[in-house]
Amino acid sequence: VTLYNQWKKAYVAGGSKKYVKSNNSQGATKVISEGQGYGMLATVLAAKKGANTHTTFNQLYSYYHAHRISSKNPLMSWEQTSRRGRLTSVGSEKNSATDGDLDIAYSLILADKKWGSKKTNYKAAAKALLAAIKKREINKTTYLPKMGNWATSSYDQSKLRTSDLMTGYFKTFAKYTKDRTWTKVASQSQKAIVKLSARNKSGLFPDFIKATGKTIKLSAVKPYQIESGRDNQYGYNACRVPWRLAQTYLITKDGTTKRVLKKQLAFFNKRKKITAVYTMSGKAVNNYANTAFTAPVNMAARTLKQTSLKKKTAKQLPKSIEKKNYFSATLQVVTGLQ
Repeated sequence: VTLYNQWKKAYVAGGSKKYVKSNNSQGATKVISEGQGYGMLATVLAAKKGANTHTTFNQLYSYYHAHRISSKNPLMSWEQTSRRGRLTSVGSEKNSATDGDLDIAYSLILADKKWGSKKTNYKAAAKALLAAIKKREINKTTYLPKMGNWATSSYDQSKLRTSDLMTGYFKTFAKYTKDRTWTKVASQSQKAIVKLSARNKSGLFPDFIKATGKTIKLSAVKPYQIESGRDNQYGYNACRVPWRLAQTYLITKDGTTKRVLKKQLAFFNKRKKITAVYTMSGKAVNNYANTAFTAPVNMAARTLKQTSLKKKTAKQLPKSIEKKNYFSATLQVVTGLQ
């Protein structure tokens, strides 16, 4: 909670509509749905640990509500940029990003369970958002999450962030909505996770993969095919996978998830320190550490009670929040609270 308060001071701005700044104090203020999802999740998790964050959560929720794609489409516009003193979305910024929407939906469910929905109807907001995610961000053939609502061609629909395979969320959504589609999304995501784990000895997942067919056929992507030269490596998207797997295990206590996560942690346990970016064979691409890679492994080690790895990674984590590194600081907070 101490780290959460440091993070909030450094990265949360706004009045009645609070937002998470993602621009690292450089140039115009930018807000992304990913960050808003992390912020809402961290804020309700802090409340579960006794912090008085209900007002802050409502303010973060109000910002999300104001930046939905439309009143009829509750997916959040993926990016807002400060223009003439106002945070607005133009052009492709009005599209959605699935990871942000998933965290926002899950945080609303937690808020409903924590505070109830009499004053602010978190339950209705969560169910409306989940209906939109199902309609616009889930592939109708593979039942895996797409990257966003913009992925409409068969090629774009096959592209997948491995860190979006949040089986625990999908099982929670099934129980919350009583919609069996989410059970299928959870089952298909679990199949993809098992196949990804078996692809190499390290057990690491690449940032992106292509998935086709009802039986989930996986095919590799090439560097720069989707986002960057790290597309086929364990980079700044896949670094979140140990956290997401541990999160799923906390929610479901699923043995398959535990085995997949243990394989990854066995790989990290052999390293003297966790560094930023690995190839699928486990070769370190860089020799420097980055909190975005260390914090998820630390959280996973804590979850599976792997003491030596927990201690090793804890030593690598900064004692106070990095003030100009939104992604690393935010992942340290959100994983630390779980």
